[in-house]
Amino acid sequence: MPTPPTILLHTCCGPCATTCTERLGDSGEEPLLFFSNCNIFPREEYDLRLEHARKLAVILGLDLIEDAYDHGAWLSAVAGLEDEPERGLRCQACFRFSLSRAADRADLLGLPAFTTTLTVSRYKSSAQIFEVGRAFPKFAPLDFKKGNGYERSIDLSRLYGLYRQNFCGCEFSVGRRKGSAG
Repeated sequence: MPTPPTILLHTCCGPCATTCTERLGDSGEEPLLFFSNCNIFPREEYDLRLEHARKLAVILGLDLIEDAYDHGAWLSAVAGLEDEPERGLRCQACFRFSLSRAADRADLLGLPAFTTTLTVSRYKSSAQIFEVGRAFPKFAPLDFKKGNGYERSIDLSRLYGLYRQNFCGCEFSVGRRKGSAG
């Protein structure tokens, strides 16, 4: 009989989830992957990231729940912030949108906690994510980039043959940063 999940892991992409699932497992947690990424554009990019999150779930033997893709709702959540710089107010609104959906899903499933893979990226401010996360009682502020988490995600992504994107996913971040944003 499979072990029931103990924590919902908001999953931005397969590569970022590699290190997070490994560390959660090492600490005795049983993560349930939650792919919720209404910010990703275009739809083809979303589908590619979802495909590789599914691939990772199969490799690791984990369950994956897919949230409905509603880019319009996300655009409404960041309206007026389109010209904000990376790590600015648009990112904060994006984190709030995604963490809210994860919090709702954790509640719906009766899980005691949730966290996010977003903190593994060297391109995201963990402090900013934690600040937003404080609004959600079940949010576990885990900084997965500590202890070379980002580098470990690159190694595991190569090992598993996962697609690594080169931008966070939203149309407002395309071309603003060189290198991989995952």
